[in-house]
Amino acid sequence: MRAAILRDHGEPLAVRELPDPEPEPDGAVVRVEAGGVCRSDWHAWAGHGEWADDRVPRGQVLGHEPAGEVVAVGDEVDRFRPGDRVVVPFSLGDGTCPHCRRGAGNACEDGRALGFEAAAPGAFAERVAVPAADYNLVGRPAWLGATAAAALGCRYMTAYHALAERANVSGGDAVAVHGCGGVGLSAVQIAAALGARVIAVDIDAAALSLARELGADESVSLGSLPEESSVPEQIRDLTDGGADISLDALGIAETCRNSVRSLRPRGTHVQVGLTTDAERGEVSLPTDWMTRWEISFLGSRGMPPTSYPDLFALIESTGIDPGALVARELSLPEVSGRLAAMDEYEVAGVEVVTEF
Repeated sequence: MRAAILRDHGEPLAVRELPDPEPEPDGAVVRVEAGGVCRSDWHAWAGHGEWADDRVPRGQVLGHEPAGEVVAVGDEVDRFRPGDRVVVPFSLGDGTCPHCRRGAGNACEDGRALGFEAAAPGAFAERVAVPAADYNLVGRPAWLGATAAAALGCRYMTAYHALAERANVSGGDAVAVHGCGGVGLSAVQIAAALGARVIAVDIDAAALSLARELGADESVSLGSLPEESSVPEQIRDLTDGGADISLDALGIAETCRNSVRSLRPRGTHVQVGLTTDAERGEVSLPTDWMTRWEISFLGSRGMPPTSYPDLFALIESTGIDPGALVARELSLPEVSGRLAAMDEYEVAGVEVVTEF
């Protein structure tokens, strides 16, 4: 099979022939029909994460947003057979730990991160192996095509878990989304579908325009703020006192602090974006102010596979279209260039590999 391999951090990926994977006894192999290119792939490609003992090793097959068709299963697999259409979450639980049994497989202490560690070669490949298939694989509804399903694979389901399950967004909430890349735009669309009033924040006019198309009620452009104003002040003005929930989809210190400061008393900040070399996993926060106003700070990573039925139900009942976020379809050799473009935030919407 063809696969894109990390030769060295920050260097073009090598597209090479590798042996087809074999399923583990409890695992499956999926033929990848589509796979998203995500900012988390950029973090891996750039070599970030050393400060958290989370740096992706050289030789890794990257990619963590696959959708496709099962082609082989192990002897212990009961729920899936070759030919089944599936989505593969990137947070692969072992299916047996207390977190998995409580429906929080994304927090499994013995889990694997697809595309980010040697034990879980990723989805920038024609085929991908999935451990604990009965727990991790998710059947794909007939109405969900592979390209749109790949758009769900990390950013969309991450945004859903962050807003619907971690922050419990409901109708009438004011939700601010800081950073309108793939996960931010997903958050805009999902928050709007949940009945929230959405304020999108970004520096790029095109990203904000797309956010409004996807359901944002208001937008704040960092590039056009008056000198005497700030993002938190703008959001407090737009929401009559501050957002109920604010999400940092980017992960730099400025967006994290802006998000926290945008909240009303007893508001909730959700951290989704990962930091870069500039922050190295640490961001200073106004903790005395947060204590005074009882601000909640939540971390959110991925989504457990057990939550997919609820996400599918939201999509089907509201008619929102994850495929509307897909801005470009790519071939496997194009991935390196698109990762490099993320250095300067030159990628709009969601890009998906559909030609392997």
